[in-house]
Amino acid sequence: MLRVHPFAAVRPLPNHAPSVASVPYDVVDADEARALAAGNPRSFLHIVRAEIDLAPETDPYDPAVYAKAAENFTRLREEGTLIQEAEPRMYLYRQVRRHRPQVGLLCCCHIDDYLNNIIRKHEKTRQDKEDDRTRHMLAINANPGPVFLTYRDRPEIDALVAADMNDRPLFHFNSPDGVTHTVWMVHEPAKYCRAFAGVDAAYVADGHHRSAAAARAGAARRDANPGHRGDEEYNWFMAALFPASHLTILPYNRVIRDLGDRTPAQTLEALRSVGRLSPAAQPEPDRRGVFCLYLGGAWHRLEIDPATIDTRDPIESLDVQLLQKRLLEPLFGIVDIRTDKRIDFVGGSRGTAELQKRVDSGRAAMAISMFPTTIEQLLAVADAGMIMPPKSTWFEPKLRSGLLVHMLD
Repeated sequence: MLRVHPFAAVRPLPNHAPSVASVPYDVVDADEARALAAGNPRSFLHIVRAEIDLAPETDPYDPAVYAKAAENFTRLREEGTLIQEAEPRMYLYRQVRRHRPQVGLLCCCHIDDYLNNIIRKHEKTRQDKEDDRTRHMLAINANPGPVFLTYRDRPEIDALVAADMNDRPLFHFNSPDGVTHTVWMVHEPAKYCRAFAGVDAAYVADGHHRSAAAARAGAARRDANPGHRGDEEYNWFMAALFPASHLTILPYNRVIRDLGDRTPAQTLEALRSVGRLSPAAQPEPDRRGVFCLYLGGAWHRLEIDPATIDTRDPIESLDVQLLQKRLLEPLFGIVDIRTDKRIDFVGGSRGTAELQKRVDSGRAAMAISMFPTTIEQLLAVADAGMIMPPKSTWFEPKLRSGLLVHMLD
């Protein structure tokens, strides 16, 4: 049984929402965040990437960064850019990218559901990143951005959502990346609580470090409270729950920096040992088990023999794993894609033109266009208690930070 919970959100006034809402902290580096927030003191990047307001050489994990985040958050509240709702609410959050909508319930989930695997994970987290976001949440006493969760579609939830979307929205604006964001207030949160009680499991789609940090921050507040009762707000963390059918997973493409001691012609010959190689009619694979490779000024299609793929294994049947085990390791000696400098990754939102550009410019020797991991593959891996290989999924659009904030008390 999945628990959901309304909360008294801190949010911008509607006319300030476009200037407050920011990209998540983890999709930009400090220089990019500084450029995006330039000339906009309301940008939530001043909270989630507060180092942009300190000297450029400041270590992002310096205590001054967390103190600055708290100071900036207080400033936005005191000046009236952000206000706090008088009563707990839930919200619907719709994003439309390239005419495709996704609509989710923005609410709170219980940290115990995360810890007890009712909210399931599919990625490993890094300790330093977990530590950073935990310290950040405790410093500002809030969850500054929602964790992106998904669940298998349920008609009774769809019906509630459809009814609440008939009202006038609280926020409605376009972000600079062309995504339209709309937020509605939910009329009767109790109906959603009852409906989600029938959901067996939710899944972290995007935001593994945020969810792990939120659980840690809540647990830290529990440990620090000798009068802990169990009904405190810090027992909950902010999340946006989207039905699986709404989500778009884009391919997470690869580029190889060099071919080792092989020429392009020798590399193509070596690839024939992996699968059926032929000229590609298009640069995007049309099905699982197919890769499109840009090499020697042309696109090539590499097909893995389906009979050699163990479809019963949720990891070994993934295209990213097939690529790793059958091509990257044996042909290029790339064993750990997290650390090997010969490989880089390009989110699918940038398209295959970016792949071709990198090779033609000499920045890479070969590009690999992937078929995207499906949402059912992701859920199957999480249900099996397994971990997805690195760089398996790229979700678009990203959830904006700053539209709704959950206070820990």
